[in-house]
Formats: sequence, structure tokens, C-alpha cells
Amino acid sequence: MNFDFSQLAAADAFKLLSSVVVPRPIAWVVSQSATGDINAAPFSFFNVVSSDPPIVALGIGPRGGQLKDTSRNILDTREFVINLVSAELAEQMNRTSLDYHADVNELVRAGLTTEPSKTVAPPRIAQSPAALECKVWQVIEAAPQRVIVLARVVGMYLRDDALLNRDRFYVDTPALRLLGRMHGAGWYAHTSDLFQMLVPDAANDPAVRPAQGH
Repeated sequence: MNFDFSQLAAADAFKLLSSVVVPRPIAWVVSQSATGDINAAPFSFFNVVSSDPPIVALGIGPRGGQLKDTSRNILDTREFVINLVSAELAEQMNRTSLDYHADVNELVRAGLTTEPSKTVAPPRIAQSPAALECKVWQVIEAAPQRVIVLARVVGMYLRDDALLNRDRFYVDTPALRLLGRMHGAGWYAHTSDLFQMLVPDAANDPAVRPAQGH
């Protein structure tokens, strides 16, 4: 079956997209209001879109027809931290998705602590194995109260035991035990079912090898 997205309601387009673009990494965003209040919330419309410059994209929809606290904080301060979610932090991450009042610190409610960031004002989640310190590069107003944030990664924290070789920047990614967002309400995936497939060498591919002796 084919779907013409120009004929679909936004909610139906979301159902289709979120069901087939999987697994999606989870951006556990810590932001800070102009008055210093800390907010934490998870988002799965997120990914790296460039390495030079290092740019991540984050899509944030509205809540109740209004900007979410995360959107408002990012627009006001132009800084935030994306924390990655390991398997042991699943329940705490899920709890921070609750619709608390803006002055409620979700991290405290979830029993989490913070550590200062090195290059931005919002802190990182101390229990997260990796965190990206971000500064806004561009904001796209996709729809009323819905924003797509393109942000430059200006710093990164990585748990020491996940770094295999400091000089070569080799990371033990499986050791991070990160979660991915799947389809529908409440479905997630572990990123531990892995296989390796090397890039083929075109020089040894008979389909592209020049004919000899002609």
C-alpha cells in the first residue's frame, strides 16, 4: 500500500514514520531556563546529521498546543545537553517524560544526579554513560509550536571504561548498553543484537571488474 503524506493527518503520518524508522536513538535532553530551572525530557526524533561540523538534529513537538519546556529553554538559552540512555536507566528516563510543571526538576523526582558540563551551562546526567554538550546552530519552525533544532556538538563526556583507545578514539559501543526507541507506545529495543558486515572491495567484485584481454 502506498501513502500520500499530503493527504494524511499529522497523527497518522507519525504512526507510519515512527513504526518504520527504527530503532531511533534517544536524546535525553537536559536544558536550563533563563532563570536557572533545570528540565529533563526524552526525545526520539533525534540523530547525528553531520560530523564536520558536528551537527545533531532534534525534533520537538508541542504539548497541549504550546511549546514544551525543552523547546522554550533551548530557544531562550541556545544551549542543552543530550544524554544517552543505557539499559539500566530505562525506568528513570521513562519517568522524566511525565508532564511536570516547568519549575519541577524531573531529575530529582527520578532519583538522578547531575555533573557540571565543560562548555555549556546545563549540566549532564551523572548516571548517563555518554553526553553531548550542544549549542544551537539553527532552529527550523516546522509547524506551530513544533521546532527542529540543529545544534553543534561542542563537547562530549564518555564514561572512562567505554573508551578502548584514547589516541585512536576507539569506543566500546556495546559496553554502553544503549536503548533505542521502537514503534508504538512504550516499545524500546536493546542495541546488543549485533553483527558485522565489512564494506566490500570493488576491486575484487567480478560485477565491476574490467574485462581482460579485449
